[in-house]
Amino acid sequence: MTDEITENAIIDNKPHHRYEMHVDSETAYIAYSRAPGTITFIHTIVPAALSGRGIGSKMAKFVLDEARENGEKVIPQCPFVAAYIKKHPEYSELVLS
Repeated sequence: MTDEITENAIIDNKPHHRYEMHVDSETAYIAYSRAPGTITFIHTIVPAALSGRGIGSKMAKFVLDEARENGEKVIPQCPFVAAYIKKHPEYSELVLS
């Protein structure tokens, strides 16, 4: 069995304002809105069939790394992303204060 989580790319579905990861014919995503210099993470959805596989955490890391690369500040409206930042304080400087 291959590790499907590491093989699946996370894409920025700009028309739908969400980062998506497709696994086992399911779609997990983090919805966002953008304003100049900021990105607000609104909510994270991981289908029940994919839960417990670290997909949400992989996506949170990806979107935060991308925000850092883009020089964006983050508004973690989504409880999952906010909790991820709390557990990984290396991302706390991204949070808009």
